[in-house]
Amino acid sequence: MGFDPSSDYPLGQKRPDLVSTPSGLALDDVTIDAMRQGRLTWEDLRATPATLQRQAEVADAAGRKALSDNLGRAAELAAIPSDTILDIYTALRPHRSTTDELADWAERLDTAGAPLTAGFVREAIEVYAKRGLLAGDHAGV
Repeated sequence: MGFDPSSDYPLGQKRPDLVSTPSGLALDDVTIDAMRQGRLTWEDLRATPATLQRQAEVADAAGRKALSDNLGRAAELAAIPSDTILDIYTALRPHRSTTDELADWAERLDTAGAPLTAGFVREAIEVYAKRGLLAGDHAGV
């Protein structure tokens, strides 16, 4: 049975067969007892890229474009190591990076299979340039 974003929401109730942990455990296996018995780790509590992408499709079907876009980026980032995400976050802080440094991050994200997030970084470059928020800009500091 295929996924229908307009009728399969909420996924956990209507289509639990489509929700699993990063290690492949079924949603029904995510319990306190499983955690206590060591069958479940904290890593298993993370959303998978597939689940986040389905949630993006649900939001899109409901006409919630901004939420859909955010969930699409989250789906991409779920596959990126946490330390890399923290590095990107730091690079995006005002006055931390140059245009070239942010462009490099965008290219790396494209290469890592995260084109939506790469586009977000490229958009940030334009906004930061207009608002004087790139490294070396001193307006508003």
